[in-house]
Amino acid sequence: MHLPAPEPGTLPVPDPRSRRSWAERLRSAQLTLGFVVLFWGLGALTSSLSAGPDAQLRLSVAATPHSVPDHWWAIGASALWARDLPDYVLGTVLVLLLGVPLERRMGRRAFAIAAVSSQILGVGVSLGFLAAAQGLLGSWIAEIGSHLFMGPSAFIIGTAMAGTASMPTLWRRRTRLAGFALLLLLALYSGGFADLVRLGAAGVGTVLGPLLMGRRPRFGRPVSSRHEGRVLLSLLIAASAIGPVVAGLIPHAVGPLSILRFLFTNIQPIDAQTLQALCSDPSQAKDCAVAQLQLRAGAGGIFMAILPSFLLLLLADGLRRGRRFAWVCTVVIQVGLSVLAGIALAGVLQLTGSGTGASEGIAAIEGSASSQPFTLAIPLLLPVALTIVLLSTRKLFHVKAPDGTYRRLVVRILLIAGVLSVVYVTAGFFLAQGFSPAPGLPELLADVPDRFLPLGFVLDAPPAFFPESTAAVLVYEGVGVVFWAITGFLIFRTFLHQAHSRHDASTERARKVIKTSEGSSLSWMTTWPGNMYWFSASGRSFVAYRVNTGVALTLGGPVGPKAEMNAVFEEFADYCRGNGWTPCFYSVPQDLRDHADSFGWSSAQVAQETVLPLHSVSFKGKKFQDIRTALNNAAKAGIRYEWTSYAKAPFSVLVQIEEISEEWVADKNMPEMGFTLGSLDELDDPDVRCLLAIDRRHTVHAVTSWLPVYRNGHIVGWTLDFMRRRSNGFRASIEFLLASAALSLKDEGCEFISLSGAPLARIAEDPEEMPRPRARSRPPGNLDRLLDWLGATLEPVYGFRSLLAFKAKFRPRYEPLYMLYPDAASLPAVGTAVARAYLPMLNLGAGLALAGRIFRRSKRSDEPARRP
Repeated sequence: MHLPAPEPGTLPVPDPRSRRSWAERLRSAQLTLGFVVLFWGLGALTSSLSAGPDAQLRLSVAATPHSVPDHWWAIGASALWARDLPDYVLGTVLVLLLGVPLERRMGRRAFAIAAVSSQILGVGVSLGFLAAAQGLLGSWIAEIGSHLFMGPSAFIIGTAMAGTASMPTLWRRRTRLAGFALLLLLALYSGGFADLVRLGAAGVGTVLGPLLMGRRPRFGRPVSSRHEGRVLLSLLIAASAIGPVVAGLIPHAVGPLSILRFLFTNIQPIDAQTLQALCSDPSQAKDCAVAQLQLRAGAGGIFMAILPSFLLLLLADGLRRGRRFAWVCTVVIQVGLSVLAGIALAGVLQLTGSGTGASEGIAAIEGSASSQPFTLAIPLLLPVALTIVLLSTRKLFHVKAPDGTYRRLVVRILLIAGVLSVVYVTAGFFLAQGFSPAPGLPELLADVPDRFLPLGFVLDAPPAFFPESTAAVLVYEGVGVVFWAITGFLIFRTFLHQAHSRHDASTERARKVIKTSEGSSLSWMTTWPGNMYWFSASGRSFVAYRVNTGVALTLGGPVGPKAEMNAVFEEFADYCRGNGWTPCFYSVPQDLRDHADSFGWSSAQVAQETVLPLHSVSFKGKKFQDIRTALNNAAKAGIRYEWTSYAKAPFSVLVQIEEISEEWVADKNMPEMGFTLGSLDELDDPDVRCLLAIDRRHTVHAVTSWLPVYRNGHIVGWTLDFMRRRSNGFRASIEFLLASAALSLKDEGCEFISLSGAPLARIAEDPEEMPRPRARSRPPGNLDRLLDWLGATLEPVYGFRSLLAFKAKFRPRYEPLYMLYPDAASLPAVGTAVARAYLPMLNLGAGLALAGRIFRRSKRSDEPARRP
């Protein structure tokens, strides 16, 4: 039975044959159900369901930091009991929710190995860590000495982490990062022994998962795309923002970072007895006032106390979207927190030396500083470490909002602040009797700035007054809450503005030239981020370039009327020399190379473009057998092509495109390239079309993107850019998409499509096998031979030559692309500029790792040839 293809944008129709009842699912999870029966059975037999095991039994079944060697069996037995009835219920729900699908997915044997290993090794790793950290984190180790662990949470979390090994790359990475972020957050802020055991079990499961699937685990920094790098960093910033809040809400948090709640959130749970003692001391009037405000204001006071965390969570969404504004604001906040931490540390050390009394928060910090100075230094270095991470990844965040966005934002924020200030002063004046003492107009005006600061971040002097009546509290706290709520909403709205809806003046001018004049197949790439623009004297042509190591490296040749190309070439070269730069034209056609040759410039072929004229495309004949097979097999499999754009695609499709892209990057295990090679970032352009291979269930098997080629205001062709497929999807999906694009665009009246060029690759010049490219104007020189060697070296990693050979299936016309440079003495600088253009995120460490991977893959690729 064949299901009809759904309309674009509709939800996929489930196949009735794939449905399985819950009874069938439970029957396939016998180990999980067996554990649940044993879990409750032992609890009932030992009368432990209501309040956990009694004191005598607890010595044998509860894992503690001192279980080894006297009660070593508790390491495993602790999974079979829980503290009380709520823990029994929560543990059972967790085991059923995760254990049933995991056992079916992993298999009974692998599930059992992962569960037992995670439980035993997870507790063992935690005990080993506590023993090793005794000298550095002695105060923390002493705090958790009396803690215990019981329940199934450790083994089921470890098994879940082992199960992520079978996930697609994108979701495996995100699941692990989210899981470890949560577990680390609990371990570092809450700091209980149970938190350490769960974290240890997760680590064991992560290592064990690939082994159970028959492959070696990968260690070291995983390679991700620029898009995914932003997502992962945003999750890191979000976790760092939530941590202090968690520590502030947990009454007995003892983790090494729990001290940050006193510095960054000012959430200090206070009971009535403590409040009375605090307010009875005149020297602690400020702390008394803050405590009263927290108790009175409730949610409003808590919101103002966690304001830095709120802003960081908001900015984390901007980081995910690649916004430069979010990056700048996050850096500013982290630097501010670093300075605040330094001031707090200096103040604590001064108080410690003088023996002066302090409030609860300062007293806790002071106690840590006096007993274990290193313990205090670790949490205070966290914002410094995050600042360093943000600065080292600044190139990931290049997306800017349209011009004027943040000017308007600042004006609106100032206007809101002014209006709320007037409201506060006016309402405070009429409600003066609700404050203690009653403030006058000067006191209210002086207090206005503090209303917009987080609670507890006010000046060291005690507040001149604080509210007592309900109305006064609402005014006193409400001004800050309303201001930051509106400000947060306005900032979030700026992240929603389409980056490509408006451009700066030079980019807009360049786009206009591209659309109204005549460009090459590379012209649209000049609109990508990272390029600067130089316009000719006539204003009808431009050159896109970037400056690095004193070299002005262009992306393609001049864009504009062909009649001006030679003159613009000379004009731009003079402009570069006037600025002290070495001009280098990259990926230019034969005509410009011949013109440069007459001026004594040198050149080297760096790529070979594949152009497919559409007027005669039909894919008939023996030479197109592979293409026809791909089209026919796609039809049999129910796979169709669908044109869309990244901005208009449904969310489910966007997620799948990200999955395919991340899987491709992870499989290469190499840095993602840029310059003339687009990524997910470049897809997000309304003028760029995406072609999807999609089946009846809306599963995306492959995706390609196409850049427009204009001539005198009309689109005459399209250039292939982004091209990736799902590893376990339809194998011939790329052939299917390229053939479908050619036939579809031919029907639209286009003249040609360009399958782009493959860097450092040339096609074999066999006249019987494929169309012959243009002949060289002169024999290859030393640089050409060097580039040939470099292409062969990079082939096992990036596969540029294999890509060019793949495109030969379509019988394209080959056009050589050249790099032009004025002087051979500038080649070292030119080479560095090209390398940094293609690999902008490459540093020394990543470069050495890249060289190592190239060497290993080259060695593996040579092994079959060496065998007899």
